[in-house]
Amino acid sequence: MRSTRPLRDTHPEFLVIEWPTFHEYRVENWRLARDGSGRIIRGAVTWTWLDLCLPLFISFLWPKLRGNSTALASIGIALSIFAWSRCNQVLYESVLVFPTLGIQLETHCGHPSLGPLFVSRRFIHVSCLEDFVIHEGLRRWNVRYFLAAVKRSNNGSISFHVAFENILPYFPVLLEVYTAVQGYIFPEQPRDSTEIP
Repeated sequence: MRSTRPLRDTHPEFLVIEWPTFHEYRVENWRLARDGSGRIIRGAVTWTWLDLCLPLFISFLWPKLRGNSTALASIGIALSIFAWSRCNQVLYESVLVFPTLGIQLETHCGHPSLGPLFVSRRFIHVSCLEDFVIHEGLRRWNVRYFLAAVKRSNNGSISFHVAFENILPYFPVLLEVYTAVQGYIFPEQPRDSTEIP
């Protein structure tokens, strides 16, 4: 296994892990500030002042609400929602390229200090994979580029599966992943001499 960061100066959140049988292109949920200061902007929150104040707040309320089952149930539901939101953050997303089999799109969710707790995987076999493209779309008032796998199902319908759909990395990262997938999955076929370029 070999791990590299090909865009270390501009996009250090992008990581390429090369295994003997496949390659993983991972984008972690943090990035450098665009102002050139080198500040790290995190997409996943570890611990905040609210996390520290929450047990203190509950310890003050507990003696007053001990007999009220409705209030205790409300606190329990609120704590469950809070814990779920902390443990369901996107930590990183990746595209795994298996040259003879296809590609797999993954999203790893969890808490930054606990690591991934949930993983979502979508595998697209090479026989169903029509193309892997960079496309552009609108997000609020911005034009954002994204990677999409074009998949043709058995009945002929076409569907799009977006890679890095939660993190939406910038164009240089997408271009690196795009060229790698195109090179491994769709190697250039020799052109016919009568074909017009």
